[in-house]
Amino acid sequence: MDMATDRRADVTWRGSLMDGSGTITKTTSGAIGEQNVSWAARSEDGTSGTTSPEELIAAAHAACFSMALSSGLAKAGNAPDELHTSATVTFQPGEGITKIALTVEGSVPGVDAATFAEAAQTAKENCPVSKALASVPEITLEARLAS
Repeated sequence: MDMATDRRADVTWRGSLMDGSGTITKTTSGAIGEQNVSWAARSEDGTSGTTSPEELIAAAHAACFSMALSSGLAKAGNAPDELHTSATVTFQPGEGITKIALTVEGSVPGVDAATFAEAAQTAKENCPVSKALASVPEITLEARLAS
């Protein structure tokens, strides 16, 4: 049986919510590096290099979904040449995360559009990040094969 793994991120926050700011100071792998976070990055467009929890969730969801879809396609005998996934997380101040929109375009030899769409739907439902985000009111999926 596979061993459980822990991943950690440390954040230091200074000041109030509206006027303060934070820094992701370290992560288990070191791959993310220091990142600034702020309320403005959550609630305004054009945040000039400052990230938000929602942007990090979008990256995590797109990566997890891509891995799940790749796995499902490969197990069915059609490993993808390439998957391009985007996740858009909608944050409504006062309500929270109200929507996640996943889109994927895949180059998958030997698979038709219906098979690809079905595999993508299965990945959306079963990837660990989707399951962790199950309380989000709406998670949409658009899947298409590259032409």
